[in-house]
Amino acid sequence: MLVALIARDKPDALQARLKNRDAHVDYLKSSGVVMQAGPLLDAEGQMCGSLVVLNVIDMAAAESWAALDPYAKAGVFEDVQLIEWHKVI
Repeated sequence: MLVALIARDKPDALQARLKNRDAHVDYLKSSGVVMQAGPLLDAEGQMCGSLVVLNVIDMAAAESWAALDPYAKAGVFEDVQLIEWHKVI
């Protein structure tokens, strides 16, 4: 199943995001379930959140993946949504 993780950063979380970026990207690459991923950008072009599309067996696996994300562990996110997604194009 495909799941879209949509996360919004806490205010003033940019430094924590940058500090944990390498670990986050390594996690994205090594987990084996990430189909697409990238940062959300604010009006000034600064990173302010994340969009990650996961290919997992169920929502519990998506929740587990999200909890182990270095950004989540570092407290970068204010809000995280996991939404089942169906790819059309």
